[in-house]
Amino acid sequence: MELALSDDQIQILDAIDTLAKPYASVPIHDISFALTSEELDRELAEGGFLDVAAMEELGPETAALVVERLARLPFAVEAAASALVRPLLDPELPRPLCLIQDGAVGRAVRFLKPGATVVYLCDGVVCSFTANTDHVVEAQDESIFAYPMAVLKALPSEIEMRKYNVSADEVLTQWRIGLAAEASGLMAAALAATVTYVSERKQFGRPIATFQALRHRLAEAQVLTNGAYWMTMKAAVTRDPGDAALAALHAQEAARRVTYDFHQFLGAMGMTLEHPLHLWTYRLKALMSELGGRGANALAAAEAIWG
Repeated sequence: MELALSDDQIQILDAIDTLAKPYASVPIHDISFALTSEELDRELAEGGFLDVAAMEELGPETAALVVERLARLPFAVEAAASALVRPLLDPELPRPLCLIQDGAVGRAVRFLKPGATVVYLCDGVVCSFTANTDHVVEAQDESIFAYPMAVLKALPSEIEMRKYNVSADEVLTQWRIGLAAEASGLMAAALAATVTYVSERKQFGRPIATFQALRHRLAEAQVLTNGAYWMTMKAAVTRDPGDAALAALHAQEAARRVTYDFHQFLGAMGMTLEHPLHLWTYRLKALMSELGGRGANALAAAEAIWG
């Protein structure tokens, strides 16, 4: 696997950083569980940043890089499904995209709202439908998961769904890559915010980041975050179901371990909305249970690798 980014990938990430610069910080006096921006979403779509996977010279690995970079923003962006799953089905599918499996009725779904495209995997068949008020319980003003979420209350009839001649396993592979890429970006942003805080917060006359106990645990968090990133990139290059399941498993396990430490290191600030840490860690909590959580992804990895 080529570890260095190509010139095209560097230019794309630089362009994203430039476009997203106004959204890189939390608006003053905006204290909420979830932040979204229709303007940012529109600019990303119009700029073609969510369509890079369909370009042969860029592919899913570049799409995974885009998802990871966007996940670092305090604003939640529906990028993973659009950038990695939509090209398999129909590049013109209306956004946002929501991904669900059998058993999703009665559960909260990320980015679900009337007008959203819901991609549904059931018994090896891939379908989609446009959500309306018959399918969605009105979302609450605040989402404890730091994503815009709503509860799926019903599915349309089979004849109302559009079916695709694509393997459900292929969709699951891309879904897992997107999950891992998003989790990697969230962990990187949460780690950076934590490092900044402990470098400035003083106790006993010196920054608490100088205490060995914190430094060791921050170093471990960096290793876990880096591992999630590189496993994601490998899976995006190979598009192997085993690699994708392992990447999702490691990302979910790493997220479970680091989110506890990050909030502990911030002390009382880690329990407030005034500090933006929750915008990344609460999104991680939602991702930890996606696709059946660590147990289901571990079983998927074992099955893909050892049959």
